Amino acid sequence: MTQSPAVRTTGRSGPVRIGERAARTLVAELARINDPKAALLVGVTPDSAVLAAAVDALLPGDRLTVVPAEPFGAAALREHVTAQGRWVADRVTVVDSLAEAEAAGVVIAGEAFTGTAEATRSGVEGLAKYLTDGAVLSVATVATPGRTEGAAAELARQDALYGVGADLVLRNSPPVRVYRLRFTPASSATADSLAPAYRPSSVPVTRGMHIDSNGVAAAGIALSLAALARVARPSSKLWLLPALAAGPVAAFFRDPERDVPEDPSAVVASADGKVLSVQRLHDERFGDGEWLRIAVFLSVLDVHVNRSPVAGKVVDYFVADGGFVNAMKPDAEHNVAAYTVLDTARGTVVVAQRTGLIARRIVQRAPIGALLAKGERFGLIRFGSRTDVYLPAEAADPLVGPGDKVVGGSTVIARWR
Repeated sequence: MTQSPAVRTTGRSGPVRIGERAARTLVAELARINDPKAALLVGVTPDSAVLAAAVDALLPGDRLTVVPAEPFGAAALREHVTAQGRWVADRVTVVDSLAEAEAAGVVIAGEAFTGTAEATRSGVEGLAKYLTDGAVLSVATVATPGRTEGAAAELARQDALYGVGADLVLRNSPPVRVYRLRFTPASSATADSLAPAYRPSSVPVTRGMHIDSNGVAAAGIALSLAALARVARPSSKLWLLPALAAGPVAAFFRDPERDVPEDPSAVVASADGKVLSVQRLHDERFGDGEWLRIAVFLSVLDVHVNRSPVAGKVVDYFVADGGFVNAMKPDAEHNVAAYTVLDTARGTVVVAQRTGLIARRIVQRAPIGALLAKGERFGLIRFGSRTDVYLPAEAADPLVGPGDKVVGGSTVIARWR
């Protein structure tokens, strides 16, 4: 049997290599679901890094259906799966063609799309037919800056319409961009069974410490300036300034691993820092009723990666204009701020990322429709700033007070009643 044209992803240049890091990004949605699930992996060979990553992500109650990349490749795939041992063989089924597969909660294209826009659209539509309600399709394409045609342009269009997350994987040859597409809404309650997603934007330095990609870029710029200064003025020591600054700049963007409390009633801090205030107030932008707001100040020495305080679905995101007052002052409430609104099983929860006197750049990586696990990274603020968490006042009790130090993703700042 031959492979269905609907799943052909490559153009004339042949398949794009998907390395270990890109493969882990492609299967991130599969890996983060803790409940038993069915997944479909399309277009792989026995030596595929995506197949290896998908198998590693399987839990005891999971089922994975695999469709070969090449015609008549099912026999080799079955032999490979059998050689992995009974545990894998009991959970992985190899079929001859996509037509034999059943709908799944996660569908993964094992090859990067590199064809025309029309072929890419056809391929995505063909795979989307195998998604259950609220399921995610994970696809990749070559990351071509400024590309306005072909697979890259078509997947960017699909992302604008249906995207719930995208990641650029630079440590792949060539670099690829991974898109997660959801064509039908997912329930907010689904987020309760998710683990924080793997993000290639967090570059590992040690087992417990990562650096956000913004830090890698900033340190690279500093080192480039040092190199230019050394060439332009070889007799001067001026190059030492940007060279010595590279380390502290990268350290500012550090992103340590955190142990997230499993207690379903726990609300965790969205950022590291010191609690400025805990107060009840009204804010009609988020709905009627009273809100419990816990404000945390982040100094330049704190970790500036922001995490979701609860599990939920992003239902709104907006930026409010304002000033750049010192984030420790009460007037900072009127600073420029980005608001991420989450729908949860306990009601609406809002996270406000506020700028400060120095901070002028907010990064938010969770589009509307995305599901966030409790403690999951969703953005960062560059330099000193403030992060506020709004909870329904009638549903939560605060566990911290002004002056308390909190750790993002770990410290329990409130508890659901």
